[in-house]
Amino acid sequence: MGIIFAIIIFSFIVFFHELGHFSLAKKNGIDVEEFSIGMGPTLFSKEYRGTRYCIKLLPLGGSCMMGEDEEATDSPGNFNNKPVWARISVIAAGPVFNFILAFVFAVILIVMVGYDKPVVQSVDSGFPAQEAGIEPGDTIVKMGGKKINIFREINFYNQFHQGEKVEVTYLHDGKKETATLTPKLDKESDYYRIGIGGGSNTKANIGTALQYGAYEVKFWICTTMESLKMLVTGQIGVDQLSGPVGIVDAVDSTYQQSKSYGFLIVLAQLMNISILLSANLGVMNLLPLPALDGGRLVFLFIEMIRGKRVPPEKEGYVHLVGIMLLMALMVFVMYNDIRRVFF
Repeated sequence: MGIIFAIIIFSFIVFFHELGHFSLAKKNGIDVEEFSIGMGPTLFSKEYRGTRYCIKLLPLGGSCMMGEDEEATDSPGNFNNKPVWARISVIAAGPVFNFILAFVFAVILIVMVGYDKPVVQSVDSGFPAQEAGIEPGDTIVKMGGKKINIFREINFYNQFHQGEKVEVTYLHDGKKETATLTPKLDKESDYYRIGIGGGSNTKANIGTALQYGAYEVKFWICTTMESLKMLVTGQIGVDQLSGPVGIVDAVDSTYQQSKSYGFLIVLAQLMNISILLSANLGVMNLLPLPALDGGRLVFLFIEMIRGKRVPPEKEGYVHLVGIMLLMALMVFVMYNDIRRVFF
């Protein structure tokens, strides 16, 4: 059952991404040749108003074919006949729709389970927070210059900056206080901690659900970017990346662990994964790499600056190389996922 949930979640997130491209293409009068969900052989297709809509065998991707790599033609609906800002909006719409979907899921989740304010609920004896005078009831507002909106940001900051000295700004009896903390090694868990606990949820109304829904999306975008930074700097290895197999395994594990608690808990857990995946897909697609939306945006911005398009054959060659490299990375990631899950 967990595998079915994983396929549904992943397929819907990809569908919504492609829907972003499709919607803005139609709004700008661009011809869409094919709108498909899935990859591989076509299971079902129907043509409607010049667009072929397809469902394909493998539910691992999708496409919105608009002729981006073709030469401009006499057709008024040709992608490359449109103003550069129109084309930028079409390409950027996919990742933007992912962020919108993550926000909608986050608001629904917060209405269901509440939000985690960054309020300290416990302080561990012998750790830096207690020594600095931080007390239960204090609110953490900044760590290392980064604004804190939800309690998980505190935990993740500490996870990404293990053992590093950090300046913490917090509210104590309504007054802002600042302390510099050096995390202490917890020998039992072999983990550096500052020694505070919290994270219980507060019931949300519509206003706070919208507010903290935005914070939730921001949190996952920043977490993804921080993870990418650690990947580039070598703090984490490529072998720790997860692909479709790893995602399916994570969703299945989450389902198996939460199903005994009832439908609402399962739904909340799967929605939380959906927020992460949708925000992650949005960020990854905006990376300025060939074949990704971010890579196409780079060429469009170059065109805007130069006043003319980069020759299509050269751009196509760059994207082809990018696709080959991405496919090689996907094979490597899938191999790691299979080894991690099954061996």
